[in-house]
Amino acid sequence: MEQLKEVIRDVLALSNDERADYMEQHGELLLQQMLENIGSPDLALRDQAIYSLFMELLVSNQLSADTMDTLMKQLATDAYLFYKMGDRMDDSVFTRSFSALWLAGLLRIDMMQPYLTDEAKSQLYDKATQFLQREKDIRGYVDGKGWANAIAHTADLLALMVRHDHFEVKYGVPILQGIQSVFWKGQVLVDDEEERLVEVVSALIEVDFPEEVLSEWVEQVFDQLHLYLMQRGYTREYFTARTMVLHFMKTLYFALKYKQKYPQLLSTVAHFIAKNFKVQ
Repeated sequence: MEQLKEVIRDVLALSNDERADYMEQHGELLLQQMLENIGSPDLALRDQAIYSLFMELLVSNQLSADTMDTLMKQLATDAYLFYKMGDRMDDSVFTRSFSALWLAGLLRIDMMQPYLTDEAKSQLYDKATQFLQREKDIRGYVDGKGWANAIAHTADLLALMVRHDHFEVKYGVPILQGIQSVFWKGQVLVDDEEERLVEVVSALIEVDFPEEVLSEWVEQVFDQLHLYLMQRGYTREYFTARTMVLHFMKTLYFALKYKQKYPQLLSTVAHFIAKNFKVQ
């Protein structure tokens, strides 16, 4: 892997023209090696080398439309975005998380200069909208290995997907269900992930996703919390979920105040926050 790091460092040091020439001759092999190591537990290789070069190639327009479309279809699969989905506390999370980062970069380019085929976009939307519900490893920073952050990286991807022209209302409900599932994963998130999740809801508001659906969803989130309390009492799982829900809803409240849009949703969020703090 040290050899790959060195190659990537050398390619990053090239001028745009020199890098374009290099990629024309060796790009296919280099991209394959980068994909094979996209989730390496080696921070320097995964993040500082591979991801840095990938983003440089994107912003420098040094990947062809066909290459990017192929990458999109390759990454939105069980081999990458859903690699070993369900595993916890192992290195497979880095493959899933950094696949989401790559996909976000590819989608952002398509929003500026459309190139993706309908097949690639549909595959992404069908797969990524399931991610939050199925991901079990919600670690943020991992000592010695860097950021895993699968929840935050996927939230960023979902926010882009909502803002993309391919988005349809039918995708909104599974996305919201995915956010709700994060509250019940047994751990309080501590790296501002709730802000990234709220950004997904903000994106839904920007594209005029039905306000009544969002309001009903907020009610369902608190109903689930109340039902659990009635059935099982004040367990540790309840307090963990309650903390997660309130962190998210307070962040959403201020986002809504800033947007000055969807007053019904704002009122619903405020009502349930107050009710759960018993200040009414």
